Amino acid sequence: MGKRPKHYLQVADLSREELLALLDRALELKKMQKSKVEYMPARGKVLGMLFEKASTRTRISFEAAMYQLGGSVSFMARRDLQLERGEPLKDTARVLSRYLDCLVVRTFGQHIVEELARWSDIPVINGLTDSHHPCQILSDVMTVMEVKGKDLSGLKVAWIGDGNNMAQSWIQAASRIGFPLYLACPAGYRPDENILERAREEATFPIEVVEDPMEAVRDADVINTDVWASMGQEDEAMERKKVFAPYQVNRELLRHAKRDCIVLHCLPAHREEEITEEVLEGEHSVVWDQAENKMHIHKAVLEWALGIRD
Repeated sequence: MGKRPKHYLQVADLSREELLALLDRALELKKMQKSKVEYMPARGKVLGMLFEKASTRTRISFEAAMYQLGGSVSFMARRDLQLERGEPLKDTARVLSRYLDCLVVRTFGQHIVEELARWSDIPVINGLTDSHHPCQILSDVMTVMEVKGKDLSGLKVAWIGDGNNMAQSWIQAASRIGFPLYLACPAGYRPDENILERAREEATFPIEVVEDPMEAVRDADVINTDVWASMGQEDEAMERKKVFAPYQVNRELLRHAKRDCIVLHCLPAHREEEITEEVLEGEHSVVWDQAENKMHIHKAVLEWALGIRD
């Protein structure tokens, strides 16, 4: 019986040591790329990408990462596959395992990536579900490390807005890596309580959910936000705008954080909704470095999953 594939479906799948190793490796790979070092250990490997949700950064950064590692990419929309005509996920997983070396999946339910991973003989990587966004969170943490240093334990991280997949991945990262996290979410839009409780059980620093955004950002080193209505929630957009209006990341909110705080947003951003143009384009924003870092962290994740590191 062969070795079990290295799946990455949520942050909690990996140990603290594994997560830190991926972050260190991504920083190293970024330096190599900036120095024009050719590094192509994935020659002959094929990455499959099965996407049910639209994507700019996740798709292009994974494609660029695999190409730069010397491999090739096969992109698949669900409508292009027999899944659209009712073929079971387990059949799709076993067939794709015969053609590909790794599979990145961007979909709605977490159960879909879990089912594909259960039946796959190749690594399955979660490129986003409604519950988790585990690769994005690594690029976010990588960006914080670049600016604030590798020791995150002394930093206060704030999340402002919806208790969505990003918030839940931040909760797992805070617990597993080890740093204080304060989330400001309106009533009725809190993160999943099971994810929160499991994270708190192993956390060495506070993970708190409050309703007041000013309380969450008070003396914060890092402020993070996301859109108020995620993909699949378009019919809730107008109601969410009313509920989340007090949760805008703007200059007034930043006055309660540390003077050298940084602002993250995984993009796309709706300017003048969850974040103002002034903040997004201002001196505290690191969102463009954050977006670039997706490519570098994806290289590290692919290396790890494929076992291709020299």
